[in-house]
Amino acid sequence: MEERANSEGRIASRLAAIRIVVVEPSHPGNIGGVARAMKTMGLGDLALVRPKRFPDPQAQWRAASAVDVLDAVRVFDCLDDAVADCGVVAGTSARSRRIPWPTATAAGFAAQMASAGLGGRPMAILFGREASGLTNDELQRCNWHVVIPANPAYSSLNLAMAAQVVCYELRQALLAASAAEPAPAPAAAQEWDRPLASAAQMAGLYGQLERVLVAIEFQTANTPHQAITRLRRLFGRLGVDETEVAILRGILTHVERALAK
Repeated sequence: MEERANSEGRIASRLAAIRIVVVEPSHPGNIGGVARAMKTMGLGDLALVRPKRFPDPQAQWRAASAVDVLDAVRVFDCLDDAVADCGVVAGTSARSRRIPWPTATAAGFAAQMASAGLGGRPMAILFGREASGLTNDELQRCNWHVVIPANPAYSSLNLAMAAQVVCYELRQALLAASAAEPAPAPAAAQEWDRPLASAAQMAGLYGQLERVLVAIEFQTANTPHQAITRLRRLFGRLGVDETEVAILRGILTHVERALAK
């Protein structure tokens, strides 16, 4: 009984570190539906970026008994602020992109996160607008793209349905990981010697890196090419930690000082 309680506690703790972020939802009923989908799977951290209508009675009605999730919602003016403290950011997408990105099914992504851990930071999973999803620029802020395998002739999912599928897969993956390792040693909590860099820290690195690329004429400010996009993809795959970002930014600062001379 005690072992089971400990296992459930570990799962609840890891689910609490997962943030669902909905970008520019247009219908408040969908926000309530997402909150309900989250609560049924044990998640409670919901963030909204520029919702068209919130708070709204329709959100409350659709949430049913998940009103507590809505009460705790945080609303942001920009996506960067919503994910600033996160170490892993995943974006849901049904479209293929010109530049391939690390992509997994909802089940495959959940299994990987359950086995690899989150590097001591929250993880954000992004859902886009009901009509158009996430933009290319928003998807480039992600370490992973997550897809839900569906009927190719009609792959459209309602926002709340998509959230339900992803939250379900995350819960199932954590349950499976807990069953495989019912009593991890205390040392297993130490996933890495430094926390993963946050999305805000990575954004600072990318901004400085782009300035240096322009300064050394590797690219121009008016006609940027795909270098910074591919570098985002590279660093997103690596899982860079705070100290590594500090080292890289220190190198770039010395480059900027040398150019200034």
